[in-house]
Amino acid sequence: MAWGVVRVLRNRDAAFYLGGVVVSGFGDSAMSLAAGIWVKALSGSDSLAAFTGFCVWFPTLTGPLIGAVADRFPRRRLLVGTNLALAAALTTPLVLHSSRQIWLLFAVLILVGTGAVLTESAETALMTSAVPDELRGDLNGLVRTAVESMKLLAPLAGAGLFSALGGSAVALLDSITFLFAAAAFVCVRVRRREPAPKLRQNGSWRKDAVAGGRFLWRQRLLRKLVVAGGTAMAASSLSSTATFALLDTGLHRPPTFAGALLWAQGLGSVLIGIAAGAFLRRIPERVFAAAGLSVFAIGILARTTPWLPVVLIGHVAIGLGLPCPLVASVTALQRQTPNELLGRVTATANTLMFAPTGLALLLGTGMVALLDYRVQLCVAGVLALAATVFLARMSCPDFRRVRDRVIKRSVGLAPVSPSTPVRTRRVAGSRGRSGVVHRCTTRPTGRRPARLRRSPATGPDARSVRP
Repeated sequence: MAWGVVRVLRNRDAAFYLGGVVVSGFGDSAMSLAAGIWVKALSGSDSLAAFTGFCVWFPTLTGPLIGAVADRFPRRRLLVGTNLALAAALTTPLVLHSSRQIWLLFAVLILVGTGAVLTESAETALMTSAVPDELRGDLNGLVRTAVESMKLLAPLAGAGLFSALGGSAVALLDSITFLFAAAAFVCVRVRRREPAPKLRQNGSWRKDAVAGGRFLWRQRLLRKLVVAGGTAMAASSLSSTATFALLDTGLHRPPTFAGALLWAQGLGSVLIGIAAGAFLRRIPERVFAAAGLSVFAIGILARTTPWLPVVLIGHVAIGLGLPCPLVASVTALQRQTPNELLGRVTATANTLMFAPTGLALLLGTGMVALLDYRVQLCVAGVLALAATVFLARMSCPDFRRVRDRVIKRSVGLAPVSPSTPVRTRRVAGSRGRSGVVHRCTTRPTGRRPARLRRSPATGPDARSVRP
């Protein structure tokens, strides 16, 4: 496991790519919490403060259209230009001093959310051109570890910086991180040819956006991994909205104890991020995702208990299991998607996986107000188990054959053995001149099965037996 991390860090392009993701992720996470505090301090409105999170999340719904941009331009240049543009945009909140100017911050947050969708699509596509195939599993796991780690550390740093120097300092810090990210992507060397700026001479944005979803739907493995990932993210949102009710009613702990639960979950995410590459080299992506979802479901159900050690272990299990379907989905996308479609397919997959989190948060907020928190956690656990079964069925290639055999036996129909000779005869009927072909079985005779050939006299619907 540690050797995979060393291999990633020794690779120049992978190291620069990982550095750019870590730096930009730190700035985004720091700004996400500080923006809500900033709006609350200027306007005194809780709803406007909560609206900042919606501004960052909303561009996820337009992922297929944004992903078409990642396929129309060279990925590395697009990443450098996008990070420079976001660095310039984040200097706008420096003039924010009254509640009448809050709309400027909302506009900047929408731009940041749009840039996050665009850069994630372009980064995934760039990785296939810059990083060797054998390092993708390790790198995807480390990227997920870095993202989860930044979600734990950066908001605290942003809140502390806001308390000390104000919101302008946090915006300036985020702007500087985008400059560092642009410099890191400049240093990445592209080893494979990137797509031309125009995909088709007469192509349209609508057709380009739909092409990613059409390809994703036709690929059975990718489709099921994305559906399972979206279900896992929805279950995570339902579970997270019950955290404070769990602390109050179940554990009898203060709200500040939520930090300990987040640290336990972050520990699990770091561990699975380091080990993901080693697992993906030994087992298929669907098996890795199904195993992670089962651990994730067990972790959610462990939160229903009133015992603190079990709850902490459950949070570690959540951190271990939740990144698995996400890492498996990204790795499978990079392996099966053509390079010229990778930006659109990635953006569409991210929309399907992460867009349901907003709806699940709204649903969880209503459930925790009306129901016992344990009911909500059980619903989330059942969702995760359903996603596990969904992938486990795909992991067993003989599942449908066994199911059909059980159904036939239950209704009294013995399945036909492949070695049983089959005779056909032409019977006159009302379905055309060629008649109706009836299949009849005979007992095995121990002789070689008869070989069937077409009878030119009776047409393609009838067959004759040649011993």
